[in-house]
Amino acid sequence: MPSITTGALSVALGGVPILHGVDLDIAEGEWINIIGPNGSGKTTLLRSLLGTIGHEGRIEIGGVVIDKPQDRARVLAYVPQSPVIPPGMYVVDYVMLGRTPHRGVFGRDTDTDVAVAIDVLNRLDLAGFVEREVRSLSGGERQRVVLARALAQQADILLLDEPTTALDLGHQQDVLDLVDGLRRERGLTVIATLHDLTLAARYGDRIALLADGRIVVSGAPAEVLTAEVIAEHFGATVRIIDEPDGPVIVPATPDRSPR
Repeated sequence: MPSITTGALSVALGGVPILHGVDLDIAEGEWINIIGPNGSGKTTLLRSLLGTIGHEGRIEIGGVVIDKPQDRARVLAYVPQSPVIPPGMYVVDYVMLGRTPHRGVFGRDTDTDVAVAIDVLNRLDLAGFVEREVRSLSGGERQRVVLARALAQQADILLLDEPTTALDLGHQQDVLDLVDGLRRERGLTVIATLHDLTLAARYGDRIALLADGRIVVSGAPAEVLTAEVIAEHFGATVRIIDEPDGPVIVPATPDRSPR
């Protein structure tokens, strides 16, 4: 059963068309990575799925159209690329915001809410930061806190907009391994945008290339990430190294040998 289906999804922002008739079926429990050059509409696609911007066309979640924001928040969790962090917000309080869809804005935290938050903080190596202000953290630490809030939602579908931004290599792997582990453990559906094409190939089941607001190709990483496709849509010359875990994309350096 499709977890998310879009039909002829189109979005215009400020009168400027961004998405043009996007048709996409994402299976329950699937991890799909959306790649594409800057300005191709990746973030707009995630925000339209989240319901925070208007759209034309059809978006079905679990086979139905969900209009109410709180109902969407119970099934969709979002990690934005540039989150807005309120001043004076402590890590523990920010992560607890992820429990809001389950208890309401003015509801009291339950033992379950606290247990979920503690588990997520421990998994993301953030237990020592609970009494720190979020704004006082480094970019990478802050990114993990934002992911923790989303995971505390315990939603069935996780939307990740450049989740490895500002993370060092070790924490990039930690975060993506954690997401993959939770996906297998809880049957999560994951939709992520990634600039790093090698990471996009190593994590997830499928890649969809978005260009000029349209899905131009979708399939297994080895099918999508070819030198020809990357040259056409990213304007980059690369070498593809085939490895068992997926292709590695390496910039092709020009020949600088003396003539």
